[in-house]
Amino acid sequence: MQNDIFTLPRAILFDMDGTLTEPMLDFPRIKAEMGIGDRPILEALAALSGPARAAAEAVLLRHEEHAAEHSTLNPGCRELLDWLHEQRIATALITRNSRLSMETVLRRHNLSLDVLVTREDPPYKPDPHPLKLACEKLAIPPAGAWMVGDGWYDIQAGLASQIKTIWLSHGKPRPFTHQPWRELKDLVELQNLLREAPGASLSDL
Repeated sequence: MQNDIFTLPRAILFDMDGTLTEPMLDFPRIKAEMGIGDRPILEALAALSGPARAAAEAVLLRHEEHAAEHSTLNPGCRELLDWLHEQRIATALITRNSRLSMETVLRRHNLSLDVLVTREDPPYKPDPHPLKLACEKLAIPPAGAWMVGDGWYDIQAGLASQIKTIWLSHGKPRPFTHQPWRELKDLVELQNLLREAPGASLSDL
């Protein structure tokens, strides 16, 4: 799979936390404060109701906003997004985070992407819905997009959407058995991969 011929995508769909930004959230701490055990956060939250849900959601929102306000971009992020804009390749940001925290990250780093999908647009990853929704908003077929993420939910959603899916390892072993279309270390390697495609600009990133 690593040597197959490919062309530039019409759009790239990005995860946020751990993909465009350095990992922001302390999930074990958040789960402990929410009192949900080791269950996935959004799925556990959906199972709650009334005051218990309101209290747990307040914990999550507090952590997300604090993390967003102190977020740091991963190396190569700004250069990659600028290059994609020059190439007229559309971009989408797809996150399980709140729209508030996503907007804080975008504002803090002065980033602009064409389509934004958050957990306020359920169902969320690993369901393929947010990826398909982004493609619909961009008016492109799934075959014309790539999904880029650092998490298992990103890969699950990408495979279910039949979208070429790239897992960013950040130098760590893959903790799941499903095979993404590409496995790259970071956004810098993604830049290099894109530049190999026919028709790509050879200008410096």
